[in-house]
Amino acid sequence: MRTIKSPQDFERVFSRGKRYNHPLLRMVIQTCLDEGDPGRVAFVAAKRLGTAVFRNRSKRMLRAAAYQCGFPLPGYDLILFATKDTAAAHIDELSQALQKLVRRSGATAQVNQCLNTNKECW
Repeated sequence: MRTIKSPQDFERVFSRGKRYNHPLLRMVIQTCLDEGDPGRVAFVAAKRLGTAVFRNRSKRMLRAAAYQCGFPLPGYDLILFATKDTAAAHIDELSQALQKLVRRSGATAQVNQCLNTNKECW
């Protein structure tokens, strides 16, 4: 899974992207700079959520949900933020929440044309 690594790319997605919220996670989505880019994902758990163990567990849960849904989305950069409820949620609940946010963003119409392997996720 390709991830957003540079602070400049992270800042671009964070400042220009559209935000979507769910009780289990928050998402910021932005189209990629280059056409045909396979897309990238970043996983964030703020310090205010708790200890390092709790934050790392939350990010692992987000990674697993993203992997289950076939992320990254072609043509989109995403930042997924953990909430206080992320670590306690079941992986299927997180996957469903992530799918709802992506549908709400409108990205699925374009992604469905590219993704033939994980149709059940969308």
